[in-house]
Amino acid sequence: MVKLDKIYTRTGDKGQTRLSTGEQVDKWHPRVASYGSVDEVNSALGVAALHADDEMLTAIRRIQNDLFDLGADLATPDRGRVLEWTPLRIVESQVKRLEEEIDAMNARIPPLDSFILPGGTPLAAQLHVARTLCRTAERKIAELSGMENEPVSPEALAFINRLSDWLFVAARAANSNGADDIKWVPGANR
Repeated sequence: MVKLDKIYTRTGDKGQTRLSTGEQVDKWHPRVASYGSVDEVNSALGVAALHADDEMLTAIRRIQNDLFDLGADLATPDRGRVLEWTPLRIVESQVKRLEEEIDAMNARIPPLDSFILPGGTPLAAQLHVARTLCRTAERKIAELSGMENEPVSPEALAFINRLSDWLFVAARAANSNGADDIKWVPGANR
């Protein structure tokens, strides 16, 4: 279990930090940027939770916990070294759960007949913010995975990709199952 009894350490004052493995890297390293972007998604979900009912709140809190799992996974690259602990990894069941929840929410929502604008209810609007941040995190994680000697598990990539889908469908659910979606009107202001 994590124990933090001192918040500042001064070790990052020169622009570097340590991964969970102890490896020292620059704070702008793509791996740090990847798990930092995951933290942005988590923070946006913290704001969304302020507007959520019990069922959605439970789902958001579960996802926030999974996002910490994802951050831990990304902060502990599998470089083939034996570690003194078993690293926390995103697993297929976490991806599958998102898929099942997407399908359940989507079953209650009419199909799209237009692109929609981010907005609607406060919860939907905040879920759209989280979705766009999630897409940024996905791009950073995908870029990291394409780098030489920067392993990212397929499950981590699948999880962040599926989460952005979950956030889109959850935003529609929060908009009275799509009834309060704001439709894009192409060329409306020409």
